[in-house]
Amino acid sequence: MHRLRFTTIVAAPLTVAFDVARALGRPWPVPLQEVESLRPVRDVYTLVRGRRTLTHTRRYTATAEGTRVDEQVDWDTGLPGPLGALVDRTILRRRVLRAMHRHLDGYAAAAAQQALDVVQVVGAAIVRGDLVLVAQRGSGPLAGRWEFPGGKVEPGEEHLAALVRECAEELGITVAPQVFLGEVVLDGVVGGGLPGASTLRVWSARLARGEPVAHEHRDLRWVGAADLDALDWIAADRPLLPAVRELLTRS
Repeated sequence: MHRLRFTTIVAAPLTVAFDVARALGRPWPVPLQEVESLRPVRDVYTLVRGRRTLTHTRRYTATAEGTRVDEQVDWDTGLPGPLGALVDRTILRRRVLRAMHRHLDGYAAAAAQQALDVVQVVGAAIVRGDLVLVAQRGSGPLAGRWEFPGGKVEPGEEHLAALVRECAEELGITVAPQVFLGEVVLDGVVGGGLPGASTLRVWSARLARGEPVAHEHRDLRWVGAADLDALDWIAADRPLLPAVRELLTRS
């Protein structure tokens, strides 16, 4: 069995990176059969023809820069002896490399373009010592539940610029974004558009200027790691609590 690995950073959230990759398919002359598809985390496709096999695996990971896509291609011609080794190591290896490089360039561009049409949401876990600021919704169907401050990214706006702007508008403060904490798939109500199309991306942040004031929320609190689970969180923010808890524990 022979193997090549490829990694690319796509300027798009997890859901967009996964959906565009699926729409474009694989760069092979014959279609592969789906073995596994776990949106937006991983998918596996394979081709088996007699003794010849090819398996193409993709894994998607959220990062501060976008989605890291790790791809692995495994193949075996099934040809015995030195001839098979020569074909696998040289001829097919070159073909796989050429096909993947062409595919990845087009894929990254298509995903970045598609991301422009999807509403995204950013949030800030604002940390002071071993405490984090949490905000209680004041209106709407989620009134009374808790969240990290933030909001929607405007068209053409960078995510971190949106984070700073939203904190200024909601809390009257200036924050300095720090560490990327994670990404969560949203439903259509929170993110806009189709369910599962948008994501919430959250960074830790520190106060650079001002004291938080609840301009748009019912209440604000500084809470420690031990108190996070006791709050009634909105569904979008709850998956990020382990990362926030670890952050506070290290502070």
